[in-house]
Parts: sequence; structure tokens; C-alpha cells
Amino acid sequence: MNEAPAPASARPPRRDWGRWFGRPGRSLTRRLIWLAAAWILLALVIAALFLTQAFQESALRRLGNVLNETVDEIVVAAARTPRDQAVPQIQDARTLRLLSGKYWAIAREGADGRLVMLERSRSLWNYDLDTPPDLPDRLDAAFGDVISFNTVGPKGEPLRAAASMKSIPRYDEPVVFLAALDRSNIDADTRQFATVTWIALLVMGFGLVSAVFIQVQVGLRPLYDLRNEIADVRKGKAARIGRSYPVEIQPLAEQVNRLLDHNQEVVERQRTHVGNLAHALKTPISVMMAEAGTAEGTLPELVRRQTKVMQGQVDHHLRRARAAARAAHGLGEKTDVPEVLDELAVMIEQVFRDKGVEIDWRAPDGLAFLGERQDLQEILGNLIENAAKFSRRRVRVSAGPDGLGRLVTVIEDDGPGLPEAARAEVLKRGARLDEDAPGSGLGLSIVDDLTRAYGGRMRLGDSDMGGLKVVLELPAAEL
Repeated sequence: MNEAPAPASARPPRRDWGRWFGRPGRSLTRRLIWLAAAWILLALVIAALFLTQAFQESALRRLGNVLNETVDEIVVAAARTPRDQAVPQIQDARTLRLLSGKYWAIAREGADGRLVMLERSRSLWNYDLDTPPDLPDRLDAAFGDVISFNTVGPKGEPLRAAASMKSIPRYDEPVVFLAALDRSNIDADTRQFATVTWIALLVMGFGLVSAVFIQVQVGLRPLYDLRNEIADVRKGKAARIGRSYPVEIQPLAEQVNRLLDHNQEVVERQRTHVGNLAHALKTPISVMMAEAGTAEGTLPELVRRQTKVMQGQVDHHLRRARAAARAAHGLGEKTDVPEVLDELAVMIEQVFRDKGVEIDWRAPDGLAFLGERQDLQEILGNLIENAAKFSRRRVRVSAGPDGLGRLVTVIEDDGPGLPEAARAEVLKRGARLDEDAPGSGLGLSIVDDLTRAYGGRMRLGDSDMGGLKVVLELPAAEL
């Protein structure tokens, strides 16, 4: 009978979102991408700030040249004008239009240290240019040079201003020549340039990070392939690493293959030693049993009984050693579970046909055991036979994956069950569930040893059918 298994304790595969957004130190891929992204981001931010600052300084220099020429025109006009006449307006349309955004003025230092306006452009009307409080001191220190500064115009507009202190015959003391120009356009151009620059660099940064991502993925692809090959070896899909890799990681692939070869050699050597030991012991045991024969008496009976115990122990340890060796070397071995269950169910029902035992087994197609067929037959055969032996009529077997790479098999019967206090005892070598039943008492012990050899485990519990429930966990393979 091959039906869908009852829902096991399967849990859905967890998506590893942290692969890209987790801590960079735990992944070589993330480390390379995050490090490159950090450097790219830092470089682009510095470049954006530098370009914006350079553009603004260039614009201000051009504006400063215009202001310097305006200051020179004012100086020339004032130097040519007699004392009893007002300084004529320079021939600049913007300085002649009221509040146009371009202004000039001539001022002197007042008693309070602030500048007092003497002459002004028509565009200023009767407004004074706002100047920094320390401007007179700075002009005294840099007499004859032009000093630039930012200020605010009559309409509240931002201005770029230039000032220079000079001595001319028209005035009895040094005076300050001022020129100012609206810098709103420059500020707007700078903001626009900064916006375009940041957008362009952001797009460039995204492109660079994408290129780094692709480069890392392509560059590390051989490592991913090697990881997948090693996983295939572990899952039993392959026995060795067969692909060729770049020179940087080819030695690693070769070392893994050498390790696999070494493990195989060690396992084979140990299996040979165990086999030789077992055969060496079997000969004297056979001689002892032959000598004891069918003779009557206390000594022959003792020899026969102890010889059988020794024979059982030798067989047990030999099977255990073979299982451990196959589990260590069982890379590439896989067994179809439904096929084995079907064979065992038919055989054991035939053995217990007088009792009318029915074995109801369920396992999904494609379920496979990562190990040798003989070992799975021995494990499941012992458990199902025990269940059939102590059941009333029904044995239920369900097998399925747990979603974590393991095969979970549950064997239940409707027999009398087993007290919890006795469950640990029956796993001991030679212990028996029923002293009147035939057998050596090694069945559950062999199952436990084989299960542990494959890295699995076995648990005993109560079945809802009334008897014993055995939960078996073994490594699963992919067909």
C-alpha cells in the first residue's frame, strides 16, 4: 500500500533573507559587496561635495570679477569729479533702475566704527547697504585690496558684495567703495547643479554597486559550484568532486578528493580488520560447538550455551562495524524507502499469516534513505517484525521527510505496549521484550547501533493504537 503520508513534523523551508541583509562578517559575498558599496558611497559623496563646491566657487569668482570692475569704475568716476559736485552715475542700466539688484556706494568710517554712506547708486534710492560690523577693520588691514562678503539687499534678496578702501583727492580721508550684485541666480544654479550631480552620482553609484555584485557573483561562482558539489557528495548524489576549477581553488578540490580517498581507505582497512577478527573467532567457536556436540552433562551444556552467546556477540559486532563503515563511507548510496517497506510488509505478513497480522504502511514516492539497502532492511525489518510479533493484528508504519534533511519513520502496533520504565532496558544488548518469544535479544540493540552509526536516533513511546510506538530518524537522500 503506497499512500500519501500523514503530516509529519515538517516545517517549510526558511528563506535566508539575511544572506544579503545580515551581518557582513558572516558571508564572504556580503563582505565584498558591502565593503565595495561603502567605498563607492564614500567616494561619490566626496565627489559630489567637491564638484558642488567647485561650481559655486567658480560662479562666485565670475561674479567677483564683475564687482571688481564696478568698484574700479566708481573709483575712476569719483576721482574725476570735483568736490562740489556729486559723483555721476556710472553707465550701467541696472545701477540706474530702482532696486534692480545691482548697487554701488561710497562710504566713510563713522565715529561708532560703522560705515556712513556718502554717495550711492540710483538703484539704492535712499537705502544703505548692510555691511558686516568688522568690515572697517578688515579694510584697514587690507588697505587698497578688494574684500568680498555676502549681505542682504533692500528687498531682502541675497547679495554678493565687494569693498575696497582707497584714498583719493576728492576726500580728505580714506573712503570705502562698495559694489553689490544679486546672487539669487547663482544660488539657484548651484542648487540645480547639486541636484543634477547628486542624481547622476546616485545612478552611477547604483550602477557601480550592481557591477560589483555581478563581479562578485561571477568571480565567486567556482566557490558556489564547489560548495554544491560537496553538498552533492554529502547527500549521496556523487562520490567525488569531478569538475575542474580555477588555479586558486583547484588545490582545495583536490584536497577534498584526497580526504575522501583517505577516508575510504581507512574504512576499508578497518572493515578488513574486523572481518579478519570475526573469521578468526568463528573458527574456534565452531570447533568448540563441534566438540560439545550433543553430549549430555553440565559442562557440554555450558559450552554450547556460552558458545551461542559468543557467536551472537561476534555477529552483532561484525554487523555494527560494517554499518559504521558503510555510514562513514556511504556517500553516494541511497535506498528507495517505499520499495523496502513493500518488500518487508509482504514478507512479514507471510511469516505471521497464522496470526493474521496486517501491516498498513505509508510513504511518499521519491522518499530515499541515505545509506545502504541492507542496513535499512535490517533496521526496519527488526522493528516491523517486533511490532508484528507483539501486536494483536495490526501494525502501522508511516514514513516521510521532516523538511530538515531527515527521514522520520513511525512504527506502531495494537499490542500490549511497553512500560516506560522498561524502554531503556530493552535497548541493551541481549535484553528481550518477552523471554518466552524466540530470539537472541539483539534485535533492538542492533537497530539502535545501526541508527546511531548513521547519525540518527530512535525513540520509544506510546501509540494511540494501544501498543508501542517507535520513532526512527535517519538521514534522507534525494532520488
